[in-house]
Amino acid sequence: MTLTGRCHCGKVSFTYHGAPEKLVACNCSICRRLAALWAHGPEGVVEIQADAANLHGYAWGDKGLAFYACKQCNCTTHWKGLGSDGPQNMAVNCRLCEPAALSGLRIRQFDGADSWKFLD
Repeated sequence: MTLTGRCHCGKVSFTYHGAPEKLVACNCSICRRLAALWAHGPEGVVEIQADAANLHGYAWGDKGLAFYACKQCNCTTHWKGLGSDGPQNMAVNCRLCEPAALSGLRIRQFDGADSWKFLD
């Protein structure tokens, strides 16, 4: 299985090689605002196809990761760890995939706002 997705205008796309174990809906302060559905994986499993000039990054707090959005249509496409060791953890926003591609994948609710545990 391979998942693919793209922003609304098509300037940023991604490929997730293989099938994610789960999709994650997080309720932390940013994920709940983005209404994202994340598939996590390391660099290499997750590939972003975009010219860097088409991406806008946002990092806050401890600056351990950055969320990226298309500069043209403003769709949040992914996040990536900002550590110096490689490969970095990443996640792609599967709300940008075709819905049929997600059928059969388990969605888990994660409490990123408080307990840092899965709620299901």
